[in-house]
Amino acid sequence: MSHGVLPFQLSEEFSESGVTGLAGLPMYQELGHVLGLGKSVEKHLNVRSGKQGYTDVQFIIPLVLMNMAGGDCVADLAKLEDDPGFRRIAERVELSHLNRKERRELRKRWRKRKERLIPSASSVFRYLEHFCVDEEKTERGHGRAYIPPLSEGLLGLRKVNTDLLASVWSRTKETHVTLDLDATIKGVHKKDALFCYKGFKAYQPLNVWLSELELVVHSEFRDGNVPALFDNLRVTQEALEMLPEGVKEVSFRSDTAAYQKELLQFLAKGLHPKYGVIDFAIGAPMSAALKMEVKSLEEAAWKRLQVPHKKTGELIDTTYEYAEVAFVPNWVAACNTNPDYRFIVTREVVRQQILTETSGEEQLLLDMASDMAHLGGVQYKLYAMVTNKTDPGDEVIRWYRKRCGDSEQAHDVMKNELAGGQLPSNKFGVNAAWWQIMILSLNLNSAMKRLVLAPALGKQWLKKRLKAIRYQIICLPGRVVNHARLLRIKIGGAAALSRLRDIRTRIAALA
Repeated sequence: MSHGVLPFQLSEEFSESGVTGLAGLPMYQELGHVLGLGKSVEKHLNVRSGKQGYTDVQFIIPLVLMNMAGGDCVADLAKLEDDPGFRRIAERVELSHLNRKERRELRKRWRKRKERLIPSASSVFRYLEHFCVDEEKTERGHGRAYIPPLSEGLLGLRKVNTDLLASVWSRTKETHVTLDLDATIKGVHKKDALFCYKGFKAYQPLNVWLSELELVVHSEFRDGNVPALFDNLRVTQEALEMLPEGVKEVSFRSDTAAYQKELLQFLAKGLHPKYGVIDFAIGAPMSAALKMEVKSLEEAAWKRLQVPHKKTGELIDTTYEYAEVAFVPNWVAACNTNPDYRFIVTREVVRQQILTETSGEEQLLLDMASDMAHLGGVQYKLYAMVTNKTDPGDEVIRWYRKRCGDSEQAHDVMKNELAGGQLPSNKFGVNAAWWQIMILSLNLNSAMKRLVLAPALGKQWLKKRLKAIRYQIICLPGRVVNHARLLRIKIGGAAALSRLRDIRTRIAALA
């Protein structure tokens, strides 16, 4: 091939050199093995119940590794298949934990010589279609909120995620955890997708985020027309059942979508048989009655909200003020046995004033229909929350606002750094399975950061984005060679080699 603009040439490598561009990806394979990911898939998934072809493990694990390597569609599995070094490692790893009988049974699944290590795109599509249910074809539609029942495969994936959560927890043993309930919207152009409240076709998964371990406990894949407030009590109860046995106390946070009488009473009355009363802070809608109570507050009732400085931790003033409001909704007043609910309101001066001239009556109607309010001649933006916590109001606000960072950042990772942003099919069940496999990948990466990278390389790795981890750990060049009956990955660069050695040492300690 002739020179291009710069003085170098391209040519094909014909020898089986074992070169790989994913020298760090086996670290995730190794951690998944230590955490029992493959064993859990083998235990809970029975999609490939026959005795021929690829197993469930041979489908799920490559899809998880594809997520970690940066792939976002089924066709990207070809990158793993076409990487000769990674193929050599994966083939050895696949057989390493099997005894002689299990290896023979695995080979018998193929009548002819097995050509591909990683399933092809067409095989994966056929596999994912087993996660569909017949009801989704007839019951889903415009004008009604409907969640199809779980297929056996989707139920199995949920159990796999529960096992992964328990395995990570057993190495940290947090006795008090905080759950953040939040939905996210993923716009799509699928033919059968339904319109969300923002006016475009989408899916709207509802996620439960475990803040202390940065793991997704539960994720329910939903159509775009299913509102975020639909069936939140059931989802919360399911998430509580998925928590490890050793968890003793639970706290709960959510936005206004979770402001529902049934959910609030479940948390405040201690109706869960194990956890009892659950501390919570939930966003409250600014109703007309609540706004009237806010307007009746004296100016002295408002206090300046302070937040900790990012570097020093010292409390500094913000542009927000807060006050506690003596407000009793009708559904609370209807029964004298209801527990107490505190309503805390924050306000912020609206810098961009409304320029249109309005009469006093028009301004009153405008205020009632929005979160704006005129207090003492100044226009404010109001935010409200309801809680059963007894801590000072500013501490409750600071605790509540932590959900806005972690869970929202997790949604960004799901859709922009993992394969949740590229749903593969027009079929609901296929997309639901794809989403659950992405959740497994997200949790595996969180486990890698918390259990391995931070102890081995430093606490700064806890805040590393996945794209940074790919650049420095996963997508490293290397050469895979057989030497003295051992498989070796030769890494170029002393710094990269040192990082991978420290990571493997830590993973071995976890085992």
